[in-house]
Amino acid sequence: MASVRTAPHAAGRATKSPGEGPPPEGPPWDLPLDEAPLAFLDLEMTGLALDRGDRVIEVCIERVRGGVVEARLESLVDPGPGTWDARSGDVHGIAVATLASAPPFASIAAAVVEILDGAVPVAHAAEWDLAFLHAELERVGLAGPTHALDTLVLARRAFFQPSYALAALARAFAIDPGTAHRAGDDVRTLRGVYAHVRRSFRPRPRVTCGWSASGERAPPGVVAACQEAVTRGTPVQVTYRPASSGPKEFGMVMTAVDGPHVHGFMVPSRGRRTLLLARVLRVEPLPP
Repeated sequence: MASVRTAPHAAGRATKSPGEGPPPEGPPWDLPLDEAPLAFLDLEMTGLALDRGDRVIEVCIERVRGGVVEARLESLVDPGPGTWDARSGDVHGIAVATLASAPPFASIAAAVVEILDGAVPVAHAAEWDLAFLHAELERVGLAGPTHALDTLVLARRAFFQPSYALAALARAFAIDPGTAHRAGDDVRTLRGVYAHVRRSFRPRPRVTCGWSASGERAPPGVVAACQEAVTRGTPVQVTYRPASSGPKEFGMVMTAVDGPHVHGFMVPSRGRRTLLLARVLRVEPLPP
């Protein structure tokens, strides 16, 4: 059984970062990505409103280490009475009658916690999966993981795409998505998207899990470079990936690192600029 901490979730929406602060110290978060057990996770729900009683109706988790599947769990889930309306099946196509013989989440909760124990969860838009996972586990007195690798955040860092939805990334990377919004097929798609993102990571071969936990966080090397630039007060060349285009390079004097942002002014225009740290790709000395 896992002994991870429970993080609160906001009613009616997912929290942006299920875990406060950096991931827990020690394994698996300080392991190289290729050595850590990764738990690829997808949930399907009756809706996205926790405060209106939406519940999990399907779960798939594949625990993978070094490309080898160590364990797998896939199951429909009976959400209980009073949780289904006429629109619930529009996205995933799961009919209420299909769930009549499915187990309640309580009966698979221990297996869910066991397959996640000691692993790094990987999900797309992970805030939603972790928030609903916490809600289901809390109902039976269990705790879930507080952090995850979010392929949505990582893909935004690594690539410029018109859309970062899982299905859009699957098309961009020529991955067969199967039946979209079904947990098993989405996990297979998720693994394919992660593989493309993983190949873009630098440096190789020792990239650890901890720097890319869910939320709009930048790698520690980028954060440290920004903090050093603030201390020096001298111009630096920034490679930055805006939301609407490919990477841009420009000169900047950084004046403060504040949470997920870095503030400063442009060189030579001296126009004020605030950057999202998660979109800062490199910080280097400004060429003469």
